[in-house]
Amino acid sequence: MPKQPLQKILYVEDDPDIQEIARLALEEVGGFTVYICTYGREALGVVTQFKPDLIILDVMMPDMDGVSTFKALRKLETTSSAPVIFLTAKVQPKEVAEYRKLGALDVIFKPFDPLTLADVIKKIWEKR
Repeated sequence: MPKQPLQKILYVEDDPDIQEIARLALEEVGGFTVYICTYGREALGVVTQFKPDLIILDVMMPDMDGVSTFKALRKLETTSSAPVIFLTAKVQPKEVAEYRKLGALDVIFKPFDPLTLADVIKKIWEKR
């Protein structure tokens, strides 16, 4: 059975500048449909309706961090096995190991290169 193509990405990031750079990188360069949420709780509210193929989470966010958001997504029937990538500056080996242990597909380090971000995500998607 062929793998489902990656088309829709839900990106959860609280920094407006990073949101805009990622939107350009993923929509204009990558050709993806992207929905950006500023907070984890917002993502939980839209994820069932948007039905993303992939969820990208920042780790450091106010109110509900990326790890808490990831765990909450796992409790929802529609996202209990949704592919998740962390895109974060919290990338000490112990932290990266924790994200992978949770079940993340991979971790992309900030700062990221906007020109290659879509390709990096496509490679991770193909490896899954």
